[in-house]
Amino acid sequence: MNVVTSRSTLSWALVLMLTLARATAQSPSAQAYLDPSQPIEVRVNDLISRMTLEEKASQLVNQARAIPRLQVPAYDWWSEALHGVARAGKATVFPEPIGLAATFDDPLIHEMAIVIGTEARAKHNQAVRAGRRDIMEGLDFWSPNINIFRDPRWGRGQETYGEDPFLTGRMGVAFVTGLQGDDPKYFRVISTPKHFAVHSGPEPSRHNIDVQVSKHDMEDTYLPAFRATVTEGKAESVMCAYNRVNGQPACANTFLLKDQLRGAWKFNGYVVSDCDAIVDIYQGHHFTKSQAEAAAAAIKTGMDSECADFFTITKDDHDYKPFVDAVKQGLLTEADLDTSLRRLFTARMRLGMFDPPDKVPYAQTPDSEIDSAPHRKLALRTAQESMVLLKNDGVLPLASGVKKILVVGPLADQTEVLHGNYSGTASHAVTALEGIRKQFAGVKVSYVAGTNFLREKPGNSDPLLEATSAARDADVVVAVVGITSKLEGEEMKVDMPGFKGGDRTSLNLPEEEDMLLGALKGTGKPLVVVLMNGSALAVNWANDHANAILDAWYSGEEGGTAIAQTLAGVNNPAGRLPVTFYKGVEQLPDFEDYAMKNRTYRYFEGEPLYPFGYGLSYSKFEYSNLKLPAGELHAGDPLLLEVDVKNTSDKAGDEVVELYVNFPKLPGTPLRALRGFTRVHVEAGKSRHVELTLQPRDLSYVNESGDRMVGEGDYVITVGGGQPNTKASHADADLSIRGEQKLPE
Repeated sequence: MNVVTSRSTLSWALVLMLTLARATAQSPSAQAYLDPSQPIEVRVNDLISRMTLEEKASQLVNQARAIPRLQVPAYDWWSEALHGVARAGKATVFPEPIGLAATFDDPLIHEMAIVIGTEARAKHNQAVRAGRRDIMEGLDFWSPNINIFRDPRWGRGQETYGEDPFLTGRMGVAFVTGLQGDDPKYFRVISTPKHFAVHSGPEPSRHNIDVQVSKHDMEDTYLPAFRATVTEGKAESVMCAYNRVNGQPACANTFLLKDQLRGAWKFNGYVVSDCDAIVDIYQGHHFTKSQAEAAAAAIKTGMDSECADFFTITKDDHDYKPFVDAVKQGLLTEADLDTSLRRLFTARMRLGMFDPPDKVPYAQTPDSEIDSAPHRKLALRTAQESMVLLKNDGVLPLASGVKKILVVGPLADQTEVLHGNYSGTASHAVTALEGIRKQFAGVKVSYVAGTNFLREKPGNSDPLLEATSAARDADVVVAVVGITSKLEGEEMKVDMPGFKGGDRTSLNLPEEEDMLLGALKGTGKPLVVVLMNGSALAVNWANDHANAILDAWYSGEEGGTAIAQTLAGVNNPAGRLPVTFYKGVEQLPDFEDYAMKNRTYRYFEGEPLYPFGYGLSYSKFEYSNLKLPAGELHAGDPLLLEVDVKNTSDKAGDEVVELYVNFPKLPGTPLRALRGFTRVHVEAGKSRHVELTLQPRDLSYVNESGDRMVGEGDYVITVGGGQPNTKASHADADLSIRGEQKLPE
């Protein structure tokens, strides 16, 4: 062998090796992004580096397109799970969130969210096995809605956890953590708190309204719940809103997305737009001169995925074209798109979408989890805990001597009202009438509609005459009245007395139902009113004349069972109002005014019909021995409280222990603020020792400049079954804080 031949052979060998290496690198099976052993950051960057501009843009909309050459399947980011897996067929249906908030039980909400996430995984697994990648079958859920229910006229307030930032934050964190799971590597599903931010009606103007809000109200009211779900709950996604906030569209808002979300809160997840909100930047708000400019503004500000359509897109449609145009016009660079793609594909990787199913624990979730018996049992428990007893002169629980019950009202015999909005479909929903008939099996239970209002099939005879005639033969009348998600909801085509566009123009009970209640009371028989509603009702007449009022909300698939058990005393109600019930719309500021002056229990100076945090029980409780470790605290230190709660009645029951802070008179402080709560069960005649810890943020207020402060001065801490200065049993303690401290945003 001569040297020349040897060198020639080596050269050819080197060429062959390089050729094989290139071929291997181009083989999808050898690509780093498909290797589960590689760090996610390496995998994501590797995948993005292989994509064309068109392919990149195609991933920035909710219906992300398949990229067959890279083994990237199509994926629809849009799924819903507000109070159960929604719009995806059969699933366990829990109470509407406003009812969930009434439980004042965040561990229960966490448990419920685990169930929802589990059913969601099982449904997704079914879809993947069937080869489907359709809308509402993904693993990214656009829930919870943690906007503040600042005005009871807002039709979507039913989707929220009420008017209080602290309660909303605690419920939001419980929901997010339950939904996403606790696996260190994979998400069960991803939770998306919405709508960021300062978004709570009116519905008809949401695509063009410019909401003006002060720095104080922003930090004090509209941002805390979002901050909690991001910094504590570690939500992987956030949805930006339709409206403008102080001049800039929410999905291209520098303060919200850059300064707060990604700046102060260090959020590294992805932001998705509300559906067509990027179109609104151009067409609704006229903030840009073209759709490409709108897309560029959103991407540069921090949005990553555009919900661009409501219907199935064919492979020839190009809803993502504005992103391509923005790059070609020099409005965006591919590097800008890459930033968003890294967030999106990180989410998909952490959902296990590019890994073998046997390596992803949640991918093993069986179909049997969907609508299972234990899940239905939990739906009943949440409905039971959501019941709020507003009035009771002793008629409840119904005595054993009651032999004839008349149930009145079209809502008593309907299942749709139980589902509320953004819900799944229950395999069997228990109506109030069905629940009462089952619970009172040895009693004659009769039913008449009583009114054609909200009746699915109006009758020809006089329903009011039928109701009064039947009432005279009954021992007690149970009138199920209220409103439905057909009247209040998201941007609806409704225009009738009291309702417009999904919102409400009056807080009163609809006139036909008030007339029905009056006629029934006129028969002289005991009248129990059961309310179904997603927002506060000014039931002034019922408060003055009915014997009892029970608020059941939109109570989910087991709502009828929970209602009946509460009427019978099998369920001892302990729910609390998560919103103020005003006496009428005249007590409210203008609907479009987002200033918090004279809004919600924290700033309302009038006398409500029922206050936030209010709710009765069949038990009686007393508070004593409220102890603070010292009467003085240094600003920035936590505070541990202890209190004894005694059930002084002969009936076991739950009690919601509410902690309120009354601040020194400093500019910007609310009248009072809920800063702690826990729900406890207390046996008859027994006591429970309760401990509550307040962190510095819980003792803080927001000054007029928008800074969150722990201020110096004298505070009053109230712990009890409701707000201070109400009839609820409570105990007070004075606290002095020395020094002051500014807290981070």
